[in-house]
Amino acid sequence: MRKKLLFVVNVDWFFVSHRLPIAVEAMREGYEVHLATQMTDLEDRLRDLGIICHPMKIDRSYGGALHIIHFLWSLFQLFRTLRPDIVHLVSIKPVIFGGIAARLTGTKNVVASISGLGFVFIAKGVKATLRRWLVRFLYRLSLGNGSAIIIVQNTTDREEFLKMIGKPKMKTVLVNGSGVDMNEYTVSPLPDGPCRVLMGARLLRDKGLMEYMEAAQTLRAKRPDMTFLIAGDVDPGNPATIDQDELANLKADGSVEFLGHVSDMASLMASCHLVVLPSYREGLPRVLIEAAACGRAVVTTDVPGCRDAIVPGKTGLLAKSHDAQSLTAAIEQASSDRQLLEDMGKAGRQFAETTFDVQQVVDRHMDVYKNLSAV
Repeated sequence: MRKKLLFVVNVDWFFVSHRLPIAVEAMREGYEVHLATQMTDLEDRLRDLGIICHPMKIDRSYGGALHIIHFLWSLFQLFRTLRPDIVHLVSIKPVIFGGIAARLTGTKNVVASISGLGFVFIAKGVKATLRRWLVRFLYRLSLGNGSAIIIVQNTTDREEFLKMIGKPKMKTVLVNGSGVDMNEYTVSPLPDGPCRVLMGARLLRDKGLMEYMEAAQTLRAKRPDMTFLIAGDVDPGNPATIDQDELANLKADGSVEFLGHVSDMASLMASCHLVVLPSYREGLPRVLIEAAACGRAVVTTDVPGCRDAIVPGKTGLLAKSHDAQSLTAAIEQASSDRQLLEDMGKAGRQFAETTFDVQQVVDRHMDVYKNLSAV
């Protein structure tokens, strides 16, 4: 009988963009792969691949007590009925409530992927402080027995997470993000013409959206031939998102061209000179890995996750977080020197090949699953 591997993820598009190669490889190795997630329009594609889907209603914002109870009960019923050999939980809500459901049902083999500590650990104010206290409590309740394997994407998150749940000896595995296919993301020469700068991210305040807008306004006043782009859309399920009215105002400013969701990031990056992500905190941002694989220099912020995705001074430049002036200076430095862009791009591709190849990430996960299965 095939072993059952169950992924629990917030939404299907995140699973496809960040975990699908792992699921496909697991099926090749004989696992029966199940997915519990909020479905959008990808269910048929996933089922065609052989993944058994369990649609769930998962509110990615804070939600209310009734939603939380319903989500936990749904997971409890699924775990009890399916009896998976391995449960792989991805992102905050699935990790917390999937971990609790696993303890309640006696599900032994649990993998918890921490893809960054998220909005709740960035936000400020009394409400944010209370939410952090609650999330820490729930993490301890979910994973406090120490039996799960925790996958983290940078060492800062690992140290903070283990301290938070009070289990400094809990087993953790460091994996370099979700990886990229080096055959899909190939290097092309820098385009001719004035500098094109690209930010690839959902339209969230904690991605540094407003700092990017200010940098674009400042630099286009000095160099009107520069082009600033954003590939990404609003995300109503995220508390840090801007709304449609705010988006309309930003578009009306004219400093930045908003492209919305872009499915072919490799082609878009090939048309640009520089990739920027001024985020406040990340796990290990995929867009910076993609930029390196495409041979594009990057400017990002000196925060956990972002600084782990580059070699400062070699593959990209670091700016201060929450600081539009620092971001502007870094973009101006990089964009004014074509040779610097070319050198950092070449170094970025070499870094990506040795560090971020998707097959390395997939193999690392297969080792985790095998070690769990052997217990």
